This record gives sequence, structure tokens and C-alpha cells, in this order.
Amino acid sequence: MKFGVITFPGSNCDEDMIYVLQNIMKQEVVNLWHKDTDLQNVDVVVVPGGFSYGDYLRSGAIARFSPIMEKVIEHCNNGGYAIGVCNGFQILCESGLLPGALLHNDSQRFICKNVHIAPQTNNTAITANLTKGKGYKIPIAHGEGRYFASEETIKELNENDQVLFRYCDEEGVVDSANNPNGSVENIAGVTNKQRTVFGMMPHPERAADDELGNTDGRLFFESMIKEIEGNLV
Repeated sequence: MKFGVITFPGSNCDEDMIYVLQNIMKQEVVNLWHKDTDLQNVDVVVVPGGFSYGDYLRSGAIARFSPIMEKVIEHCNNGGYAIGVCNGFQILCESGLLPGALLHNDSQRFICKNVHIAPQTNNTAITANLTKGKGYKIPIAHGEGRYFASEETIKELNENDQVLFRYCDEEGVVDSANNPNGSVENIAGVTNKQRTVFGMMPHPERAADDELGNTDGRLFFESMIKEIEGNLV
């Protein structure tokens, strides 16, 4: 399977993502520049974390207008797969590929620490082989990670089984005490109605290498690769 990892001015997790996909998951990976207009026939577009364009105006707001995003939007609208992590999640929301928005953390501070997130569905490639309701330890690092959407949108997300992850404790209990940024309903990740575009604030690529002492994130990549490969056959 072929992944394309985009680099924007200010991206700082692109090389981490490439390393995990290429060296640990043994996948074919190409690095896409934000000014490119050719996705090189990738199966999955990856929009990584970082501070695209210095987070000016609003995180992801400028990156959404990079030339490559026109092709990413076209790719996704044609049923192609994409995943955005942290700043990538923000960019996908700004592009209209995912519902909702990411606002400043309720603490008004940048947060960098390990948290736990619980899969809320097994009905997507990234969560199909995870244990629903289990707490997986995945790092966060963001200043604008508070997921927000209208009451109507939240209702639709719940009814359509589009919530991927919720912040929780080690045992998978979802409550306000384990909500690091004030996200509505503890939401840490969502998918589109077609279940082909995934967005999440926590960084699974930072929890995929044995050397880091935590490989919970590797399970997310394993699930996604297994399920998408099966769908591409």
C-alpha cells in the first residue's frame, strides 16, 4: 500500500510519520510537498502534525489553501482515504473534509503529555481491530485541540457512528476529569460519513516504536493498513 505524507511550511511530525510508516510498518511512502499538484497515485494521504504556516490566523486555515489540498479534496471526494493527525486534523476540518473545528484548549495553554483515548466504534479502518472502549495511551501536543461542533452536528456524529475516539482514563472511563482540552463530549477524533477520512488530535506515530516504551499507536496503523488493503483488493 502506498502512503503520501504531506509537508507544509511548519510541519514537524512529517518525518516521524514517514519513519513509522516506512521503517516500522514496512509500507511504501512518498513525501509530498505542499505545492505539489500530483498525489503520485497514493492510496492514503497523510496530513501530519506541526504548525503549518506558523498557525497564523487559525491553525490549518492557511494550509487549507495550499495547492496540494485541492488534489487532497478531490481524492477524498472520490472515495480516497486520508488521515490527519493534530495539525492535520485541523487542516482536514478547515478543508470541509471533516465536520467541526478545533479551538484553543480551555486552559489557554499548550499541552504535551500522554493521555488515554477509547475507540467508540469498530466500523472504520483505523478502529476495526481495536478494542472498543479500551483506553489506549497516546501522546497529545497541541494548543488548539478542543473539538467543537454545533449540537446538531454532534447529534449527527453520534447517530451516524462517526466519533472515532474519546478521551478517557486508563480503564477506558470517559469523564470530564480526563478531558485534557475541553473538547465537547471528550471527542478526540472523528470520521466522515463515508468512513474514509480520519482525524484525531493524539499522535499515534509517537507511540509506535519499541524504543519509546509505548507501542499502543502501532495498533492504529496495523488496523488501518489491514482494513484498507482488504478494501483495495
